[in-house]
Amino acid sequence: MRHFLIVDDEPSVLHALQRTLRQAVFDEEWHVEIFSDPHEALKRGSETAFDVVISDYRMPGMNGAEFLTAFKAIQPDAVRMVLSASTEFDTLISAINQAEVFRFIAKPWNAADLLDAIELALVRRDQSMENLRLFNELRAQFGEITPQELEAKRLEQEEPGITRVNWGEDGSVHLD
Repeated sequence: MRHFLIVDDEPSVLHALQRTLRQAVFDEEWHVEIFSDPHEALKRGSETAFDVVISDYRMPGMNGAEFLTAFKAIQPDAVRMVLSASTEFDTLISAINQAEVFRFIAKPWNAADLLDAIELALVRRDQSMENLRLFNELRAQFGEITPQELEAKRLEQEEPGITRVNWGEDGSVHLD
């Protein structure tokens, strides 16, 4: 199953993107989560792994570049895309470079072009994950990483935060 996270401060845009993705016919199931608050989306990103993250550029409180940069710190392997009606190309290029954005999608978008960009993003995600898996296997063969560390990395990719423990001052474990 593929997981998508979409962030935009305009509910109508969120629902239109969600409909576009849900109407797409692909070989696998897509799960789409939408957020109008980038802070809530970041919180969700620390709980669940996403394949593709699409963010509006202009949002109150946190712009798309700031959001995607913060998301990259949480899930560096998620493919990041910017959606914007802005024509400030210098600002957008800076954002794309800062957050290592895979694609820029202009508002209003063409559904076919959007789906093509998402398909390419999924191919990139799969290639990146396979390269990482092979790299870690190679490191394990050369003794640079233990099998336990390799498994912890795999688990962390599937469920971000699963390997972190919140300890209390008295040594107790805090459950969120």
